[in-house]
Amino acid sequence: MAGVPVPGVLGVFEPGSDVGEAFIMHRIAGETLGRKILRDDAYKAARPVLAKQCGEALAGIHAVELDTLPDLPRSDGADQIKKYETIYRTFDLPRPVFELAFAWLKANEPAPQPPVLVHGDFRLGNLIVDEQGLASVLDWELAHIGDPREDIAWICVNSWRFGQIAHRVGGFGDLDELLAAYAAAGGTRFDPREIDWWETMGSLKWGIMCMIMYEAFRSGGDPSVERAAIGRRVSETEIDLLNLLEKAI
Repeated sequence: MAGVPVPGVLGVFEPGSDVGEAFIMHRIAGETLGRKILRDDAYKAARPVLAKQCGEALAGIHAVELDTLPDLPRSDGADQIKKYETIYRTFDLPRPVFELAFAWLKANEPAPQPPVLVHGDFRLGNLIVDEQGLASVLDWELAHIGDPREDIAWICVNSWRFGQIAHRVGGFGDLDELLAAYAAAGGTRFDPREIDWWETMGSLKWGIMCMIMYEAFRSGGDPSVERAAIGRRVSETEIDLLNLLEKAI
């Protein structure tokens, strides 16, 4: 797809088929677990080139002609503030850091970019990496029409660095490198400061998602250990937001 590595779809099954609603794709060799990609010797040669490859892949995604796409949701910065603040308020559980983040985001919302196809969840965990680097982009269920900076910033969110916080891009690379590759592949030439707002939005958004997952556990809607474990990460996003806001204010 537009030069972006993705698994080819071999077959699509409708809801009434013998296997139910499903699709079959090519198997792509590689790893998706962020901690293994960032630490295992098997990916030692891949890590230095991943930021460049991610920039090129994002430029390809964002270059897809919108009139060739199915009807997708549209969501820009203002839409996301409204959506996630509405969800946050339903918990009736004030968190001062989240309140500060919402206030800062509203006061500093950047002018929107021309809308593009946004992957919506471009990060380690949704990328297959092999010994040479990026092998495939997965998990397109959050794809929508929006601001290209959302995708660039999402892979920078500290939660997706898996402890390797020194490297802003996914724990493996530098933002300047990703942005240079993105521009060289046809994307808009963004300044790193233009990503800050969207990274703050991403950290806040993930924090609220963690609240949703804890509530699913607490209410019994999904009493899995995974929901409880993710829910406790709300406090991590508060620390990340404080660090981001300290630099911005």
